[in-house]
Amino acid sequence: MTVKTLQDLLDEGVEGRYVLVRSDLNVPLKDGSITDPGRIDASVPTLKALSDAGAKVVVTAHLGRPKGEVNPELSLAPVAEALSERLDRYVAVAGDVSGEDAHERANGLTDGDVLLLENIRFDARETSKDESEREAFAAELAALVPEGAFVSDGFGVVHRAQASVYDVAKKLPHYAGGLVQSELEVLRKVGEAAEKPYAVVLGGSKVSDKLGVIEALAPKVDYLIIGGGMCFTFLAAQGHSVGDSLLQEEMIDTCKDLLDRYGDQIVLPTDVVVASEFSADADHKVVSADAIPDGWMGLDIGPDSAKAFAAKLAETKTVFWNGPMGVFEMEAFANGTRFVAQAIVDATRDNGCFSVVGGGDSAAAVRTLGLDEDGFSHISTGGGASLEFLEGKDLPGVQVLES
Repeated sequence: MTVKTLQDLLDEGVEGRYVLVRSDLNVPLKDGSITDPGRIDASVPTLKALSDAGAKVVVTAHLGRPKGEVNPELSLAPVAEALSERLDRYVAVAGDVSGEDAHERANGLTDGDVLLLENIRFDARETSKDESEREAFAAELAALVPEGAFVSDGFGVVHRAQASVYDVAKKLPHYAGGLVQSELEVLRKVGEAAEKPYAVVLGGSKVSDKLGVIEALAPKVDYLIIGGGMCFTFLAAQGHSVGDSLLQEEMIDTCKDLLDRYGDQIVLPTDVVVASEFSADADHKVVSADAIPDGWMGLDIGPDSAKAFAAKLAETKTVFWNGPMGVFEMEAFANGTRFVAQAIVDATRDNGCFSVVGGGDSAAAVRTLGLDEDGFSHISTGGGASLEFLEGKDLPGVQVLES
């Protein structure tokens, strides 16, 4: 069944009409300041289109994990300020989620106004496993937008069956926002119609987190490049000692099986940067991946591995990257991620490669390391959602839009 889109809603006309938008505004904060506004920037086009068309826009979003309790440190007030700057109009933030202040402010909206409800996860019903609790909360949200519509634009949460993502879509005429649409189009291309040579670059800490996407994509790719903490379980599966490096012992047999089946595609590091302890100023050195000393831990891929990975990437026409190559937050262990990310940018520019950064820590690394975001074809706003989509899992927040 086809999904109605933001453009369909705009074509129907929204002037003077209430529209509830679920955005993904879950940005990192430090001392109350936003350190990476990427998700805010990605949410602006949908909000601007609705506001410019005269809708009365009510936005829901979460920030962090307040666990169903009001936490002033996780207020969306700084986000409202950032939205105001980007939309060039004042965005008020309600003093509650669906209570008296939210109703009062929603009732007072005029055409083109934008209201941001307070952190949706301040209400425990948002993430409740009890469907009746979620439905009751969704009804309260829908009551804020009488005779309104719902636009799902928070791609980073569409894999969650939560009140503001899933249940509220059953209460109102529903549409996919521009961001959700573009994310799904990109991921369909990567998952189903990728031009070859095709490389998937996986990093991060746990093999178990990426097993589903490995199983789904390995048969389709030319190169499955593995770095980050997860590479040490693969190295252990090859019989190498990994010292004090991150190791999922329960996944060693799984990695052996993957190496048996996809050994021609899997590319592992040949050297790694090891440290005496997990610390930014720890003693560190480059060693062969099959000679990690006892008492040392691998915290990055080595320079030879980075060059070898880059050489493979230079040939590609499609790249999907999810997960850093090392502990990029510490400068001593950031070089692998920086080098591989730059290689993807170079392939995009020089070889016409279609490059997708799969959200989460990879997107954070691009921004933290000062790389050119425009150098990639697409940077996803949803790490978990993009992985689950590529695994072939049903995403509740997308499924409900099809009904």
